[in-house]
Amino acid sequence: MEDTYKVRAPRTPLNLEVSFKRNYAREETKGTLKNISITGAFLEFEGGEVRANEKLNLVIVVAGRERKIAANVIWTNSVGVGVKFMPVNNRDVQIVDDLIYFVENSRNDRRSVMDTIFKKVG
Repeated sequence: MEDTYKVRAPRTPLNLEVSFKRNYAREETKGTLKNISITGAFLEFEGGEVRANEKLNLVIVVAGRERKIAANVIWTNSVGVGVKFMPVNNRDVQIVDDLIYFVENSRNDRRSVMDTIFKKVG
């Protein structure tokens, strides 16, 4: 018997400005990644209509380095789209993994600074 139950990949919340182009478009659109997992992300943006099954090319800049990754629109709502990453090779997967690591470590660094401040106050 085939197991059809799928576990959703853990999401990491973030607020990262990105740009993206539809495969057929010449101009970039600005947006914000609001959460990310190893398999996909929620992309919030204004202006322009994006449809399910459309292909997007995301441009992500982290620590001054520009990274590009292909994605496919899975669902849409009034504020953005859910995308599934379409990695071509292991490097594409590593880009997403590195971004998640960067976001989580930045959050942990801020948390330890806040812990230090509150320990000194108490």
